[in-house]
Amino acid sequence: MILEVCVDSYESLLIAKEAGANRIELCSALNLGGLTPSYGLMKQASTQRDIEIFVMIRPRSGDFLYDDLEFETMKNDIVLAKEMGFDGVVTGMLLRNGRIDLKRLEEVVTIANPLKVVFHRAFDEAKEPEGDIPRLIEMGVCRILTSGQQENALLGVEYIREIQVQYGDQITIMPGAGVNSSNVTTIYEKTGCTHYHLSGKVDVGSAMVYRKNTEKSCIKICQASVEKADHTRIAQVRSVLNNLYG
Repeated sequence: MILEVCVDSYESLLIAKEAGANRIELCSALNLGGLTPSYGLMKQASTQRDIEIFVMIRPRSGDFLYDDLEFETMKNDIVLAKEMGFDGVVTGMLLRNGRIDLKRLEEVVTIANPLKVVFHRAFDEAKEPEGDIPRLIEMGVCRILTSGQQENALLGVEYIREIQVQYGDQITIMPGAGVNSSNVTTIYEKTGCTHYHLSGKVDVGSAMVYRKNTEKSCIKICQASVEKADHTRIAQVRSVLNNLYG
């Protein structure tokens, strides 16, 4: 049973690793669904050679329809991830009509080679993405992260089960979104998937003593809270998965 943890700080990476993660998805801004990590974070993470690390390639928040300049940014970030010795990249892109952008994705796979490529939860925003899975397999995408086209993986178990039964022997189907120690057994029993994705993060508050009055704050996006990976939450899922495997 493989446990993947998405993190947006080096401290969270170390916590996840200590708690039993098999693989890391390295991001920034998990509160926005995960964006491409900074060069500094990637450099720190690249020192961790005893755990698989996949780098998120997502240049901005919002939808997954990218213009030519954004796509160039994504390709440059993929080259950087390859030069820094990571194991793979996580990305996804859609067309205006909601279908997966297979042409650009194939270009990404070529540029990333020999790194592995994962298609992220743009899959859950796509129109009838199950019809494109054979092409993803053909071009060499190794894994699909999905909540089964629902808000979370527990709600999407029937869809996940269907694509796992049909394609699970050719590509890894990985449930993610809302996975925790209380529901991962149910998700496993209903889908048969063996890879799981979560953040396991908690709000640890802020160490700031001074707090600007919110109404007078000049920077409205500033929030007096910080989220980090929680060792206990991740370790609990690890324990459940170990017991399921046994």
